[in-house]
Amino acid sequence: MLQEFKAFIARGNALDMAVGIIIGAAFTAIVTSLVDDLVNPLIGLFVGGVDFSAISFGLGDAQFMIGNFVNAVIKFLIIAFVVFMLVRTVNKLAALGKKEAAPEPEAAKGPTTEELLTEIRDALRAR
Repeated sequence: MLQEFKAFIARGNALDMAVGIIIGAAFTAIVTSLVDDLVNPLIGLFVGGVDFSAISFGLGDAQFMIGNFVNAVIKFLIIAFVVFMLVRTVNKLAALGKKEAAPEPEAAKGPTTEELLTEIRDALRAR
């Protein structure tokens, strides 16, 4: 079982996934800062200085933090848009690579049967 685990970890897919998760965590911190420190204050200017994280309501002992949910939705939309742009760019680059690596045209083949028969007919007529 240990050998199988070593083989799994050594495969490129597992390493790529680990790198993706680490970069994703760092990117999440950047998006969180972007939303909390730039987007929310900007939106707050347009809606009269409302801080989304402060919007909440209580029902009995439960406190519903609607503002935190709005922040999470904004963060999700930003991350989803960035991932969309990334996938779109990778797909375009892959399509360019396929166009450049187009198969070479086949070498010209000999004359067709019709062409040969036409040549024979013309040769016989010329005699």
